[in-house]
Amino acid sequence: MGTPAFSVPTLAALLDAGHEVCAVYTQPPRPAGRGKRDRRSPVHDFAEARGIPVRTPARLKDEAEHRSFAALELDAAVVVAYGLILPPAILDAPRLGCINVHASLLPRWRGAAPIQRAIMAGDTETGVSIMGMDEGLDTGPVLLTESLAITPTTTGATLHDALAAMGARLIVPALEGVAAGTLLAKPQPDTGVTYAAKLSREVGRLDWSRPAVELERLVRALDPWPGAWCLVDGERLKVLASEVVDLGRLTNDPGTVLDLALTIACGDGALRLTRVQKQGKGAMEADAYLRGNPVAPGTVLE
Repeated sequence: MGTPAFSVPTLAALLDAGHEVCAVYTQPPRPAGRGKRDRRSPVHDFAEARGIPVRTPARLKDEAEHRSFAALELDAAVVVAYGLILPPAILDAPRLGCINVHASLLPRWRGAAPIQRAIMAGDTETGVSIMGMDEGLDTGPVLLTESLAITPTTTGATLHDALAAMGARLIVPALEGVAAGTLLAKPQPDTGVTYAAKLSREVGRLDWSRPAVELERLVRALDPWPGAWCLVDGERLKVLASEVVDLGRLTNDPGTVLDLALTIACGDGALRLTRVQKQGKGAMEADAYLRGNPVAPGTVLE
């Protein structure tokens, strides 16, 4: 049971290990792209290419869906970023329960966007937790964990791929341990709980009143989606890469352009935009952008 690209390596690992995947549940096709045509999820495409039956219910609350799921007579259900809440009738149907691959070291960063929130918060470590699911939001007991360092160059894209591979590597021994009764789940501690709220495009707007170090982390965390951005001459400019610049103590108002290299004064420190993308254009280095779109020092960005 999964939907985005993050889920695909786990499904591949289950198949490669010889497990019988009798059905894949994924989110229904959604309008996407400029043409707003219905687009199937990455998991849907992968499963269909492997000849696995795909089910795309819009919700799991109906009793008919419960009966259909129970009729599969599952040993276990593996859930990876599925996107639908599983009611008790679904959670209780598999013999060994529902097992979730979650991209954080629980109980830190329960919720929808643990990868990006960990980078945004300045965490130096994250990882994957394999847990037994209950009715709470990522509150189930943990079976296995593995950690991974977050470095000053880690982006949302690189961390996504690393954790997806890690989850795929962990799920096979986790299932073996649960089936054999040799892997015991441990309840999550009551302390250290944080929530990774869902992302939106507005989250990526650069607020120049914030410290430069926070904005630099935001740029890395939201690469590639939803992306960090600011307004320059009323037009949205996507910021793909940036760096904190030490210019000593600044007295300029936040948002002030400080030089010809697109260095911006922040609430604390300064941030230099190094790679950007104008609406309708390709990505480019900041100096190339400035040749066609000069921004004079002293300009104050919103």
